[in-house]
Amino acid sequence: MADGKAGRNLNSRLKRRRRAGDPMQAYDALPPGLRRWLASACLPWSPASALKIWNNAGGSKDPDAAATRLNAAEQSLMRRDAGVWNIRK
Repeated sequence: MADGKAGRNLNSRLKRRRRAGDPMQAYDALPPGLRRWLASACLPWSPASALKIWNNAGGSKDPDAAATRLNAAEQSLMRRDAGVWNIRK
């Protein structure tokens, strides 16, 4: 790691967590509407965190409202992390 590139992706303020279990199995168990949203998401979401927002927003009854809430959460995370990458909006 003498090339000076080590640790360059560690500047994010997002929390790092270890995954418990098989992430693909957790992804496959998600509702179809949430899987569609995750497929086009800008950030790498864990199935558990996306499902929590989905359920709190009433995703089983109103998938469009849940997708809107997920979009808002993602935009908030991207704005919060934009300063790390020197992105101006």
